[in-house]
Amino acid sequence: MAANSADPFGSHPGQLKILIGAAPGVGKTYTMLREAASMKERGVDIAIGYVDVHDRPETARQLEGLEILPRKTIRFHNRVFEEVHLEAIIERSPDIVVIDELAHSNAPGSFFPKRYMDVEYLLDQGISVLTAVNVQHIEGIHEEAEAVTKVRVRELVPESLIKRADEVSVIDVTPETLRQRLRDGSIYPNDKVVQALRNFFRKSNLSGLRELALRMVAEDVDERLQRSYARRKIPGPVGAKEVIMVCVNHYARAVQLIQRGHRMAIRMKADMYVLTIPNTAVHLLSERDRTNLHKLREFAERLEAEWIVEPRNDRKIGTVVKDVAERLNVTQVVIGQPLSRYKWRYLWKDNPVRHLLRNLRYTDLRIVGWRDLPGSTFRVVKSVGDKVTPDSTPVCAGD
Repeated sequence: MAANSADPFGSHPGQLKILIGAAPGVGKTYTMLREAASMKERGVDIAIGYVDVHDRPETARQLEGLEILPRKTIRFHNRVFEEVHLEAIIERSPDIVVIDELAHSNAPGSFFPKRYMDVEYLLDQGISVLTAVNVQHIEGIHEEAEAVTKVRVRELVPESLIKRADEVSVIDVTPETLRQRLRDGSIYPNDKVVQALRNFFRKSNLSGLRELALRMVAEDVDERLQRSYARRKIPGPVGAKEVIMVCVNHYARAVQLIQRGHRMAIRMKADMYVLTIPNTAVHLLSERDRTNLHKLREFAERLEAEWIVEPRNDRKIGTVVKDVAERLNVTQVVIGQPLSRYKWRYLWKDNPVRHLLRNLRYTDLRIVGWRDLPGSTFRVVKSVGDKVTPDSTPVCAGD
């Protein structure tokens, strides 16, 4: 059944939207139900396939007015389990179905062993799904989550399903807010609050999990932007994260450039590359030059930068810098000013800076001056589209 065109998410059958949270209580189920109610008001054919409100009154109230489909009852070892009723959902065939707790393991006797498999089946049947999961249950991230919380994660959702999603959103609250919700009894019963605050809901745990969730969604946005720009053949670096590339040559000044780039990367929470462009292959360099390159590489890697050696091979230095920047999706290039004003004038015609100003599009170019006196600053030149605009704002005191 074609989804109702009144809603952009449900306008195509078989689409998947996933809400990701850092921990229980951030509001994933509440948000899903609010969104479901909003869709229904707009005329979207939506139903609840499985939701557990966990005795939270505010969440339970969001179910009012929504169609709730029956669950499948399974008896196993004298216990009764309720799972997603796939047959009932297929028979009802709503445009969108809400299914909570994506990482859940189904009871023995279910059609599939995992709930995420239920979701995949419904998507293949042309029914769109709105679902939710905590970040520690995502395969590929769970190991980092375990390192943060020291809690083993057994129920996992494959990364391939996250990548299949048409939309991924993070439900974000601060650790302080989440801990207060716990104290208020909005997450667990009162008899479990003290233990939870001392264990899983420690501030350090929640901060680490929150960072994982935000980073995962930011990376997902970057990947989707890259694919979209590639399909539409739109040039230039894209994404939610800054990428800095520091260009080094003379050993005596390279350390300062790398340090400057490192401080920029910390301030901007950016990835960092260090590029050097020898005139020939590294093994053909003098022993002194090879030793200097080795020292610079060790220094860059200590600052968590990726070291790149790109032989010149008769190309212009500016061309090499431009090609590497475009290949690595760099958003800011840092390069040093020539040694003297006389040399700057003499080499201006063939200087890499001139070439980059003319040809490096959609990327900021930062030229570092070498006046090592208090109050000295960067000279910053920004390359925006085809235009070059100077920025006289001091960035930081000189190195």
